[in-house]
Amino acid sequence: MAPLALLAFLLVTCPRIVLGAELALDEQIQALVDKNYLRLKDYYTDLHAHPELSRQEKRASENLSRELKEAGFEVTGGVGGYGVVGGLKNGDGPTVLVRTDMDALPVKEETGLSYASAAEVKSEDGALTPVMHACGHDMHQAVFVGAARLLSQLKSNWSGTLVFIGQPAEEIGAGAKAMLKDGLFMRFPKPDFALALHVDSSLAAGAVGYREGWAFANVDSVDITVKGRGGHGAYPENSIDPVVIASRLVVALQTIVSREIKPTEPAVVTVGAIHGGSKHNIIPDEVRLMLTVRSYTDEVRARILDAIKRIALHVAASAGAEGDLAPEVKVLDEEYTPAAYNDSALVLRVVGNFRRIFGAQNVLEKEAVMGGEDFGRYRRAAGGSLQSFMFRLGSADPKTDPKQLPSLHSSKYAPVVEPTLKTGVRAMTWAVLTVLGG
Repeated sequence: MAPLALLAFLLVTCPRIVLGAELALDEQIQALVDKNYLRLKDYYTDLHAHPELSRQEKRASENLSRELKEAGFEVTGGVGGYGVVGGLKNGDGPTVLVRTDMDALPVKEETGLSYASAAEVKSEDGALTPVMHACGHDMHQAVFVGAARLLSQLKSNWSGTLVFIGQPAEEIGAGAKAMLKDGLFMRFPKPDFALALHVDSSLAAGAVGYREGWAFANVDSVDITVKGRGGHGAYPENSIDPVVIASRLVVALQTIVSREIKPTEPAVVTVGAIHGGSKHNIIPDEVRLMLTVRSYTDEVRARILDAIKRIALHVAASAGAEGDLAPEVKVLDEEYTPAAYNDSALVLRVVGNFRRIFGAQNVLEKEAVMGGEDFGRYRRAAGGSLQSFMFRLGSADPKTDPKQLPSLHSSKYAPVVEPTLKTGVRAMTWAVLTVLGG
């Protein structure tokens, strides 16, 4: 029987012995974290100073490959672009996927850190843009590397198979899809469990957060082209004004959430952009709307998208824009990100150990959010055979009011390095040991 499997058995009969054994193992884990810290800190600060945009993560991919090989993993690069897959088998047992994302954001850094990014690169459209790790993926990678090292050194405490993946293009919702399309679950061991973490700018460093059930939302982008018949602004009676139609449509779309979705079902419909017209006295031929749509369940998602199409057609028809002038509604399937769901059974197992190791006061239940996270795609692709859990990693200065701190995606976001990194490595290591120990 594996050591942690024995601990699980003893938990019922000898809880004091179990607690003592867990604390002894955590002392060993903390010692390894301390031993590796300076190297991991250097790894983190180097990543922070050299961020890469989505689908451009060549340097980060090479670094992760090198680190995983050094930790004893069998490594394959170039999976779904710059994706990296590292495998480590250690006897019989479940397969656990641990994922980190690698890409940064087109943001100019304003943290003032000595290792702040000064990088400028060409985006996919050819424009020169500043780049910054404003969403903490550099911290995710450093924690990932640290956990890989520790687990490789703690083989006597677990049995099973590790699949550590470095995923590109999370910020554009494309990386998980690309890796799966490139055979992630066919070329490599198919996981029984999937684990990931995400830094949290509102949670103090040293703490971790969790959420059972829906944690991140479905994300859809929708483009609507409202058509009309252009003309002179002084003679509106000779035109069909798409600006007016679009204005009415923006308001009408708000009734989807307020009147067509149950109040207990979270949903968001936001019109993020309106583009139309060129001059004060010209009625244009068309106006374009750009929407983001958020939901959790497939049923609510389908209902919202259907309602957007129906309302757009009817609002336009009420102004005489029918037939060839009917609006075009396009759901951008390539930008769809499915909701991320945390399986309760896995959450309860891992969080139980978190509470024993970090103290209940440092393990906090968090609200579900309407942000997107393509980690949810792995669970969906497995067709119900995989349990997943993404937990939150506190990164804020405990001495500062979290409400006054820069949020994720801010040009001034910067985690407190040492407690964030050390807590992250301990937490991810324990999350894996909880699953592979029995």
